[in-house]
Amino acid sequence: MMTHVIIGAGAAGISAAKTIRKLEPEADIIMVSVDDQVHSRCMLHKYLSHERDEAALSFVPEDFFNTLGIKWLKNKEALHIDPIKQTVLLDDGTELNFDRLLIATGAHSVIPPVVNLREAKNVFGLRNLSDARKIRKFAQSADKILVLGSGLVGMDAAYAFLEQKKDVTVLELADRILPKQLDEKAGKAYQKLFAQHGCKFVLGRKVVLTTMPENDQINSVMLDDGTILECDMIVVAAGVRPATDCTENSEIAVDRFIKVNDCMETSCKNIYAAGDVNGIAAIWPNAMKQGYTAACNMCGVPTSYEDPYGMKNTMNFYGLTTLSLGDGIARDGDQILSQEDSGCYKRAILRDGRLQSIMIQGPIDYTGIYQYVIKNQISLDAVKTDVFHLSFADFYGTDSRGQYRYTMN
Repeated sequence: MMTHVIIGAGAAGISAAKTIRKLEPEADIIMVSVDDQVHSRCMLHKYLSHERDEAALSFVPEDFFNTLGIKWLKNKEALHIDPIKQTVLLDDGTELNFDRLLIATGAHSVIPPVVNLREAKNVFGLRNLSDARKIRKFAQSADKILVLGSGLVGMDAAYAFLEQKKDVTVLELADRILPKQLDEKAGKAYQKLFAQHGCKFVLGRKVVLTTMPENDQINSVMLDDGTILECDMIVVAAGVRPATDCTENSEIAVDRFIKVNDCMETSCKNIYAAGDVNGIAAIWPNAMKQGYTAACNMCGVPTSYEDPYGMKNTMNFYGLTTLSLGDGIARDGDQILSQEDSGCYKRAILRDGRLQSIMIQGPIDYTGIYQYVIKNQISLDAVKTDVFHLSFADFYGTDSRGQYRYTMN
């Protein structure tokens, strides 16, 4: 019997475990996770806002591990991997032997190297359930909360605290919120909604100094223009780094991310990596597909990963929904199209007759066509429908026998 060890119980790890069990009913599967509960990162803000309890964060059945016969080592951290001996050393001294290994450790929050920010007891990153637990507990006695960064994680945190009637300020280095996902117009729509619920914004500024009394808690920060912001608590949402710590001093090739081939295999035989840790596409559906791909190959079923496209974001704050596909960055010669009515704002970027990016703020029903068109770089030159009203029907044609077929090229 094969022994499969999976480090990490997120989307990639869980997907891999399910696939391995289906392909190898008798194999030994061991999962290692630093958290003691499976949870969706996307729902952590609902936990912070008290809209969900911990049990409601899980995306697997309560009896998942027992039903699939998986040995789950929770509250354990993998410290070192030895590819030669094929062992994993855990923080409690346990050494696990494996025939196949999947590294699905995700990523860690990045705390900027500002004086006291990394040492203070009231500064937190928000990446996993253990982070959320600390934040939720500390927030009970905190009134003024400063959120550093206005990406999706930062705005999720701000939303959660506003639901708890906290005094929330969002500090963003860029000149608008959600700068990687939205353009200025779409960002302002959300900024207005958040402001209506009491959120304050400071844009185009960064922290340069902090004050921290003897209680080891920062009570104010100074910005680069001299502004002082008081705070009881700081949540940092200024980026992440892949959790590759367990590969240090090993033969596993890492260049910021763990390097993998199309089969999700690392530079070391029998060792695979999936999800945020390999840097291919840091979104939930892609992580699950990578976990599936890795698992197939771990079980001897040759499978290539064919979905490297990960520039997709959806968000819904205060009833306003937005879909963003692509990087939203126009180059010289690109065609930029926009359309707006009372209920929807759309912006698209075309390059050489092919859609590069699209953003739809408002109803996003029937928009599945856009990811396919962008990902596969389908030419729109022969399509008569305008780009904002495309559907799969626009790509139907008939062959010489009169049969319907897709005409995507």
